[in-house]
Amino acid sequence: MTLKLELSKEEEKIFLQLLDVVRHYRLGTTLRVAGGWVRDKLLGKQPTDIDIALDNITGQDFSEKVDAYLKSIGEGDKKRGTKVIPCNPDKSKHLETAKTYMFDREFDFVNLRSEKYAESSRIPTMEGATPEDDAHRRDLTINSLFFNINDNIVEDFTRRGIDDLIKGLIDTPLDAKATFLDDPLRVLWAIRFAARFNFTLSDRLKEAASEKVKLELACKISKERVGKEIDLMMSGQHPAAAMSYIRDLRLFYTAFAFPKYCNPPIFENCDRSCVSHIESAWNFAVSVHSGDSHPMLLDEQEKLYLYSALLSPLRKMFYLNKKSKEIAVTSYIIEESLKLPACVAKSVLDVYIASGKFADLVLLFESNVASRAVREEVDDACHNIPMDTWKRVYAGVVLNEIKDLWRVALAISIIFSPEVENAGGTLRQQQDELHRRKEQYMRVERSITDLGLSEVWKLEPLVNGNIIMRILQKSESPLIGEWKKRVFKWQLAHPEGSRDDCVDWLTGSQSKRQKVESSI
Repeated sequence: MTLKLELSKEEEKIFLQLLDVVRHYRLGTTLRVAGGWVRDKLLGKQPTDIDIALDNITGQDFSEKVDAYLKSIGEGDKKRGTKVIPCNPDKSKHLETAKTYMFDREFDFVNLRSEKYAESSRIPTMEGATPEDDAHRRDLTINSLFFNINDNIVEDFTRRGIDDLIKGLIDTPLDAKATFLDDPLRVLWAIRFAARFNFTLSDRLKEAASEKVKLELACKISKERVGKEIDLMMSGQHPAAAMSYIRDLRLFYTAFAFPKYCNPPIFENCDRSCVSHIESAWNFAVSVHSGDSHPMLLDEQEKLYLYSALLSPLRKMFYLNKKSKEIAVTSYIIEESLKLPACVAKSVLDVYIASGKFADLVLLFESNVASRAVREEVDDACHNIPMDTWKRVYAGVVLNEIKDLWRVALAISIIFSPEVENAGGTLRQQQDELHRRKEQYMRVERSITDLGLSEVWKLEPLVNGNIIMRILQKSESPLIGEWKKRVFKWQLAHPEGSRDDCVDWLTGSQSKRQKVESSI
């Protein structure tokens, strides 16, 4: 099948100038745009990166000739010349690349190459090759296509790339098992691309994810690389689908490795439960902002939301570290198995804690029922807070603790309340329940916003610690800290209160306290 691409005016200008370089220096080079650019153009997307594959000259030599030619015609940039990026196997970069700058864009130039793998390593030995060899050594057929700039045609040397792109199929140019054993990280690449484009994994690719490949993934690939791939999946357009593929290919416990001993132990179908939770969370998020130009969460918040949902079934599990300290299993998986920053693990744990408090808050908003936790937090003898302000006070306290992750915690609380986690029923009943939860989330979010609490943690205190110490005639840090919290609650209960009003309340509270102490 012969295909031609519809080039933009800018792309035409770029390619014509590169051909001028070839003619000017009589290089006889065939220029090919490789991989993702061709794939995305055929899918109707606008790609950004242009990687040029060269058949008879090194990337560095060609890049230098591009620079020299541009300067000779007065279009060079003195501040930018050829930049050589060395190979970096740890980041899956196995070949040196040369970069140059033209038309306000960077371009990569690299040689056509083939790869040979040693049995014990995923880092290949690179050799020069034909376009056919280069196409067949690539990870997936849809990434093996070339655009021949000289002849202005798409080249499909595997004879399957275009067909698989049309079918929406993810497959490897060569035998899938051999491809994955050479570099097991390619299994995760395949899953990520399948989820990204909503494509289907081929049957032979699924079969190739055998016990041997799982072992090689655990042995050959660093946890940092696995974690990076998982994180990219979580940032993609179909993260729940990616996690579903990981489960179906029996790679869940390889990617999300557990500590040796867990309390309680890992339960049966734990992987299925985790994936079910992220699917529920994803469907909920899509439902909440369907038809709305404003997403439920910001990008980084959405990723934390998804991690929190995925690992929610493990939130009560812990293990003992070398110092016999109890550590959450979720923290182990995030920090040790995926090698993600510790702040991610902390945020997920914070979301779990806050989601429990949001359950009480939702009950208070929806049914005017104050749980024991709410009463203990709000019913302070020093405040005498009226019942009609309890919602504002308790909501403010909870949001102040979780800060800008409060929508994440609210959503997790509503999605995974006990009655929902145990809910079954027909598809229609499940859809009705999803709609009910969406409406509940939106009501509570709107109530919090209407109370002016959406950024309550930025509320400036009316009095500082020095004033509190002067009025209470105390300097003990724990006591002052407790009174700072009381001041914060007072401000929540009295949003129109002034600094003088707050001082009067503090002074009155001190008089009461002194009377109580003197009577003891």
